[in-house]
Amino acid sequence: MTDKNKDLIDQKLQDLDNDGVDRRGFLKCMAWAGTGLVWTMSGGVPSSRAFAKTAHRSGGNGADFSFVQISDSHIGFNKPANPDVTATLQVAINKINSMAHKPDFIIHTGDLSQLSKPSEFDTLDQALKGASAKQIYFVPGEHDMLTDNGEQYLQRYGKGTKGSGWYSFDQKGVHFVGLVNVANLKAGGMGSLGHEQLEWLEDDLKGRSASTPIVLFAHIPLWTIYPDWGWGTDDSEQALSYVKRFGSVTVLNGHIHQIMQKVEGKVSFHTAMSTAFPQPAPGTAPSAGPMKVPADQLQRVLGITDVNYLVSGRSLAVVDSPLADSGSSASGSGGGPGGR
Repeated sequence: MTDKNKDLIDQKLQDLDNDGVDRRGFLKCMAWAGTGLVWTMSGGVPSSRAFAKTAHRSGGNGADFSFVQISDSHIGFNKPANPDVTATLQVAINKINSMAHKPDFIIHTGDLSQLSKPSEFDTLDQALKGASAKQIYFVPGEHDMLTDNGEQYLQRYGKGTKGSGWYSFDQKGVHFVGLVNVANLKAGGMGSLGHEQLEWLEDDLKGRSASTPIVLFAHIPLWTIYPDWGWGTDDSEQALSYVKRFGSVTVLNGHIHQIMQKVEGKVSFHTAMSTAFPQPAPGTAPSAGPMKVPADQLQRVLGITDVNYLVSGRSLAVVDSPLADSGSSASGSGGGPGGR
């Protein structure tokens, strides 16, 4: 990513004083942010429960496995929207550790760091060492590629991956695919997967039974939410054409720092909140970027997504459960696609 693009992105994301957002109006729209879910999988069918209802009891009992999604930690960010993002990440980790049923792994859907500095990645790794789930899978966000086109990210978290960091793995009959749509991202532009990655994805999915549950995860949403802010992926339609034949597809993304969902056929789309700071709802501000809320409200608009997969005849449900519900005890390991 060029210095010019880096400056443009950083200017957009750190312009906190003139965002034009009605904070009171935002806080009335809590469906946009602050959700935490436990997802479990049993028989390949996804189901979810509010995190607050499962954190202190065995919410994953009867499931084949469960996992947690965290996103947009932005370690190194220290503006008024959240002057201590490491502390709110730690609250998220505490929340994970308070679960009676330990998740099998964690997925981080990008923007681990604010400026892709070694010290920021070091801080993230140190915090994640205390997470109860030691297996952690990553995909990069645009902030993880600011200074070196993602070389440091790949060295730390991309061992064994293809291209700019894409890969797949299987867990108890479910096929997970981590995609990268932030390489060569233009400021304010839409995400892109690119020809090489799309060819790899098509090949990766070939030969798999249509009954195989598929989970795709990437940083920028794989469905078009608000193109004026770059909230979508230009070539996602081609990627999604490869999963149409599968009976159960779940798509997990970050980037927009708020919960949005839709179900299209057998594909369920879900975006995650940030552990760092909220962003305005689409079109409610001049541009995307960190949104300052009263300090006592911050943890209500941050959170994590816990995923349980259970046999269920219902479609995916999304229920709000912000970080504010968690305890205050401290604990705090990172890994690449294969964990560390």
